[in-house]
Amino acid sequence: MNKHFNIVIAGAGGIAEAVGLILAERSKVSPTIYIGNRTLSKAQEVAHWIEKGTARAKEVKAFELNPNELSEKAKAIFQQGDILLDCLPGGLAPQMARYAKTYHLHYANLTEYVHETNQILDLARDAKTGFVLQTGLAPGYINVLAHKMFRDFCDDYKVDKVDYLGFKVGALTHHAVSPHFYGFTWSPVGVATEYVKDAIVLRNFQKTTLRSLSQRAQLIINGVLYEEDLTSGGAADLPDALASRVRTLDYKTLRHPGHYQWVSNQLKSIGYKEDIIQELQRVMEEEIPHVEDDQVVLYAAVEGKDAAGVLRRREVAKQIFPQLVGKHILRAIQATTAAPLIQAAQLLLESHLKGVILQSQISPDEFLNGDFVKSVYGKV
Repeated sequence: MNKHFNIVIAGAGGIAEAVGLILAERSKVSPTIYIGNRTLSKAQEVAHWIEKGTARAKEVKAFELNPNELSEKAKAIFQQGDILLDCLPGGLAPQMARYAKTYHLHYANLTEYVHETNQILDLARDAKTGFVLQTGLAPGYINVLAHKMFRDFCDDYKVDKVDYLGFKVGALTHHAVSPHFYGFTWSPVGVATEYVKDAIVLRNFQKTTLRSLSQRAQLIINGVLYEEDLTSGGAADLPDALASRVRTLDYKTLRHPGHYQWVSNQLKSIGYKEDIIQELQRVMEEEIPHVEDDQVVLYAAVEGKDAAGVLRRREVAKQIFPQLVGKHILRAIQATTAAPLIQAAQLLLESHLKGVILQSQISPDEFLNGDFVKSVYGKV
């Protein structure tokens, strides 16, 4: 940040930790950071962790944040805040967005949940402050990168349509063992949700939905074999923004080979139930361990014919590992999710944007080369 702001962080989990630490350590002018959580002791623990993690001047304050009913202290903090960074579970996003609108805060969130995002779209259309939605890793960074690749391809090859735009992300362990070939590096409920809810894609230039985990394939990135499959939420608004210009567009999640077959077996065993997401989450948590040493692998490609009819393809691949920020090491999933959220915050705080700003509406070059994003992802 280039000047002082009061920044409210909702949540006290691993991503909230990373957001607070990066803000405290890498802002040009240190903000005042408020950490709000339903359990005050957890918020205090995170605030203390951030304070210990940087030698720079900082002011980090914890407060109790009940999503269903704000205390007088929480109301006072919201009234003096400049922006609300929502790091709570996606189901709470509409409520947090309502508070942001009520108290005239800018707002940015991470959720890949489509239904909740649509609720916020309706809520924030007439807002006096800016609302950047789905601005983490996927959705988030990967969508801005894919949009930039599409625009550059069209400009460089003098075309206005392409055959294919695909983008993929995997939050993965370094090692994987049978039978599940996976380890949790982020929210189990988020994983279960993206495996069950439908994916939004473009097929033959038209927006449509497909069943998640219905188009499995293999690919090699930097010499390593991965599996990919459709999952929900990661496409953000690109299917709407690029309909009629991209023949085939989709977001897929990367996994180690063997994992998706294991998941398919579990879903077949569970059968169709109203609580299928909770059941899949329960089964996965019984079988799959949580792993701290992680990596994030991402890949994006655009393909089509140039003005002379020659078939062209462009690709970007990145592998991101845990990073030292201040005195703490952030896991790869923490750093890669937090940095785009903070970059979106800077965009809102240092501009005059109002209403909803979706991923396709963000200036790709400015965002991807922003200090916070570049410090984690490197140059494009």
